[in-house]
Amino acid sequence: MERKRIRDFGIVPGRLETGKRNKITDVPGVKVGHCTVKTEENHTGITVIVPGADNAFAQKYTAAAYVHNGFGKSAGLVQVEELGTLETPIALTNTLNVGKVWDAMVDIVVEQCEQDGLEPMSINPVVGECNDSRINQIQKRVVGADEVRQAFASASEEFEEGDVGAGAGTICYGLKGGIGSASRVIRIGEKEYTIGVLVQSNFGATEDFVLNGESVGAKILDWKQEKDDMAASEEDKGSIMSILATDLPLTSRQLRRILRRTGVGIARTGGYTGHGSGEVMIGFTTANRIPSGAEEELLQIQAIPEHVINRAFLAAAEAEQEAILNSMTAAKRTRGRAGELYYSLSEYLEDQDSKQ
Repeated sequence: MERKRIRDFGIVPGRLETGKRNKITDVPGVKVGHCTVKTEENHTGITVIVPGADNAFAQKYTAAAYVHNGFGKSAGLVQVEELGTLETPIALTNTLNVGKVWDAMVDIVVEQCEQDGLEPMSINPVVGECNDSRINQIQKRVVGADEVRQAFASASEEFEEGDVGAGAGTICYGLKGGIGSASRVIRIGEKEYTIGVLVQSNFGATEDFVLNGESVGAKILDWKQEKDDMAASEEDKGSIMSILATDLPLTSRQLRRILRRTGVGIARTGGYTGHGSGEVMIGFTTANRIPSGAEEELLQIQAIPEHVINRAFLAAAEAEQEAILNSMTAAKRTRGRAGELYYSLSEYLEDQDSKQ
């Protein structure tokens, strides 16, 4: 099945202009890589978001994190929240592989620092996760150092969405979830800036699903039962990791404010942040780099005035909404470990188109 995006069905979430690819990699310098593990027992993997080509530890990124609901096992968020900087790429994987991915990223950063003549005494790898145990035999913990390095080696401006990398085993609104991305372009002053989002979607009850303003959850439940009596229906549990990148000059405080608006995008698809769902947002800007070990007593940074920040708020909400929908349309149908079937949103939309 060809991997489709939500706009392939004539559905356009929001009104702002997108970037060239309509992906997080529209932010200059940002790359994304996957390593996917698919065997009889395991459907899982790792996805890495690389902020730029140079050493993030040597030139840290202004960053922020926001935990909307903390049912999750992410690593590195405490320091990001405290210092407002990101010093490694961001990795996404499954819940029980966070430690192994963290360990592999330490080795990679140490190697890069050695090449650059740096001796890091402390490294803060940022690793996010979703629990993919309904499809993946998660106790096997099959993502390790080799898979992490493969993901970094594959990092590119062009990358697949859907059931790949960290999205191989995830579920969204009772359909197959995965990795999805989108971007928006805003103008401030005489310049254009990009806000890009990447999600690892693994949340939502089928009956709550909203598609471009229409409550379609009940229709999808009926459609799935007609097609297969093993079709799955989910309550609101799981998680969603949201990664936001931009080249807009911001303080960490402003970035955190923008990050929180990705929750608006989640709500536009019907999510209400259930007890068992972890909504975790991590963001960085490629502007306002912070040198490691700087001897200066004052640093100069740029920031937008607050009266224009609404443009970024809207961009974040729209990109998040579309990224979630792209994660669902690009994903291919998959059976869970109990035999239940998770359809792709593309299949539902194709069936609806054929009836018109």
